[in-house]
Amino acid sequence: MKFSVFQVSRKGGRLKNEDRMGYCYTRESGLFVLADGMGGHPEGEVAAQLALQTIAALYQREARPTVKDVKGFLAESAMAAHQQIMRYASHKAMLDTPRTTVVAALLQGTAATWMHCGDSRLYVVRDGRLLTRTRDHSHAERPKPHGSDMPVNRNLLLTCLGSPTTPLFDISPPLQLQRGDRIMLCSDGVWGVLDDALIVHTLSSGKPVSDAAPDLAEMALRKGGAHSDNVTLIALEWEMSETPGEDRGISTETIDDGVFASTIQAGMPSDGEIEDMDEDAIERSIAEINEAIRRSAARKS
Repeated sequence: MKFSVFQVSRKGGRLKNEDRMGYCYTRESGLFVLADGMGGHPEGEVAAQLALQTIAALYQREARPTVKDVKGFLAESAMAAHQQIMRYASHKAMLDTPRTTVVAALLQGTAATWMHCGDSRLYVVRDGRLLTRTRDHSHAERPKPHGSDMPVNRNLLLTCLGSPTTPLFDISPPLQLQRGDRIMLCSDGVWGVLDDALIVHTLSSGKPVSDAAPDLAEMALRKGGAHSDNVTLIALEWEMSETPGEDRGISTETIDDGVFASTIQAGMPSDGEIEDMDEDAIERSIAEINEAIRRSAARKS
């Protein structure tokens, strides 16, 4: 399995960054996750961090080195993340619960399957066009009654993790990937100010994802202005194992069986204080993973 990936998160015009994102992988499987802690409720960054850590922990348990039941895993991980948030709120005797949206994609073999809850999105771009994207669990994307032209509030979500009601989530059928396919997970700080056409154009501009992803983030920040929302995205390009140029991207083929690599921060939050994961921290994590891969490959040679 081989892919190029870039992840970026910016606070924008908000007081704090409540978005969290990361990815982890084994020799034959990769998981990409993004969560957007919801404003208007306490400790959205805690809900987002708990979602990532719970899903990553379950993935580490199940990916040996592949996940046997992909859809079952995605469903179980969404509910487990929700329950962890509810336990946290109960432990702290909170009157209102922390809440978050989430989108997670599992790549395995030559297929991608994803789960989402709320309005964090996943886009798939192939040959310069939008192949598919998730549909938000919001009033804005819910089918309107016939003939209705009533305005809707796009920020009003129908479901999320951490709500007192049981969350609803969608799981896609597996999508067979082709070399060069690009997948992006993003928070509404991206798609809320950039339309789908611009997102697709930028993702398929011919630039590597390490350039296209920060371009999208910067465009979203500029368009959002002084009051920009948190801007967070993970973009990856799928490359088959025979892709020439071994220095491009991440190749999992040199990883030892049983090795689990991750950019998702370990450990549980304490008292809601979670340090923002800036770009430098992300790049250090990626560099550490790549160094571990190189060491593993050197041992085999």
